[in-house]
Amino acid sequence: MADAAPINWTNAATLISVAILVGTELVGAGAAAGWAIGGLFQLGEPLTRMLEGVFILAALTGLFYFLRAALAHEPIRG
Repeated sequence: MADAAPINWTNAATLISVAILVGTELVGAGAAAGWAIGGLFQLGEPLTRMLEGVFILAALTGLFYFLRAALAHEPIRG
């Protein structure tokens, strides 16, 4: 097995911080959007919760792709 490059802790801390910040914003916005749309159209509690879940999953998917791009520009190793 080849020796792995040491971890660049500055880049790792930056990426962790960005993941927490952006993830919180995206999940909060997804939940708020589902709640607002459900309330606006009076969809009822179960459908509103399902809509919130769909938007939160979309937010987590967006966070995943954002972090993939961030890792390409700020590599942790190397």
